[in-house]
Amino acid sequence: MKKALSIIAVAAAILASSVSANAQLVVTGGLTMSGTDYKGKEFNAIAENINLYHAGIGFKSDLGLGFALQPTILYQVKGANLSQTIASVEAGSTAADVTNTMETKTGYVEGTLGIQWGLDLLMFRPYIFAEPFVGYAITGEENFKKAATASALGEAGVATDDDDLNQMLETTKNKLEYGFGAGIGLEFAGMVQLSAQYFMNLGNLYDNGKFDGEAKLQAVKDSYKDLTNYSGIKVSIAILF
Repeated sequence: MKKALSIIAVAAAILASSVSANAQLVVTGGLTMSGTDYKGKEFNAIAENINLYHAGIGFKSDLGLGFALQPTILYQVKGANLSQTIASVEAGSTAADVTNTMETKTGYVEGTLGIQWGLDLLMFRPYIFAEPFVGYAITGEENFKKAATASALGEAGVATDDDDLNQMLETTKNKLEYGFGAGIGLEFAGMVQLSAQYFMNLGNLYDNGKFDGEAKLQAVKDSYKDLTNYSGIKVSIAILF
């Protein structure tokens, strides 16, 4: 997090020195709701979105004819939850499902290029925008667990972390990200923006070529190598100066 703040501070200084007279400085932040998907056919998993956050700085420059350019530098954390039932075991009156669960989070420093078009209605400016982006991961967290959940009344399940797998998943994650977003926004009196967009990272979340070849890791490699990179919804508020 300290590294992210340092990078954003340097970016803010650069942006502040390069903003033209007709441009506005923008400070933005908000909620990032992201998940992932699986492109293969042999992996039966349930993927759920996870709610995280983003914050950054940029500037808005009016181009005329309703168009505006709004590049930003963000620190954005994206993630996903996945669960995969791999076996069912019965012992007497007790039935248990053996499940792999994984929570993944990645913090990126992103550069975005927001291209807007809207209608100037004096106090309000509704607009649509497209936002290609590129980023690099500077923080990350993996939490892979194997759990046995008992269904008999009064019996608790058992969950175990696997630190080796967590380390492997972290080191094989793709650091470079790129993708695009598109959304809608509403600007109030040229001072505040509220926006919502759908974004999609392109490529896979993990680099299959970096997976360890050890037998104990092979099952995870086969399961997670084809996960798509993060996608989801981003809701933001921005203050214009």
